Amino acid sequence: MNMDTKSLLIDTSTILFQQKGYKSVGLNEILKACNVTKGALYHHFPNGKEELLITCLHSLNEVIITDIEAIFSRHLSTKEATISMIDTLIHQFEKDGTITGYTFSSIVSEMATMSEPVRNACGALYENIQNIYCKKLQADGFSNESATSIALFMTASIEGAMMLCLTQKSADPLKTIASLLPNLLNSLQ
Repeated sequence: MNMDTKSLLIDTSTILFQQKGYKSVGLNEILKACNVTKGALYHHFPNGKEELLITCLHSLNEVIITDIEAIFSRHLSTKEATISMIDTLIHQFEKDGTITGYTFSSIVSEMATMSEPVRNACGALYENIQNIYCKKLQADGFSNESATSIALFMTASIEGAMMLCLTQKSADPLKTIASLLPNLLNSLQ
């Protein structure tokens, strides 16, 4: 595997942060997992762990948005696209017992006082996701205002359902959202 040190640090840290949360992962654990020196880490991330976190969030953002855009471009309506996306999350949960896709919550949920850069990185992801929903809803004929509100509602519901799946150790919350969304979208149109 010929991956440069920076990419290795980002990829490995992202997985560790998603599994354990930002606070629980120590720098030594990251160094050990990547088999790199502290000097190498600080060479790539002079401001240390938080700078590494922000880079991980940006790279996750790209992956997640690429995934969601691909799903949304394959389906005609918001309804079909959203059901397909939630199905993907359900399959991931049932296969792995966890959901890493489409969320930052597992990484930053325990950070009561997020720094501005971290907050901005998280905000950007949710904004990007809402924009994808919003564009699709407008294509479905919703007004700009309705589409914006419904996109927020969808983001919050799906995000919340992912957290509930993790705490309940069951995919049921996502399945419930998937079964309610179509009727909800119909009733709002």
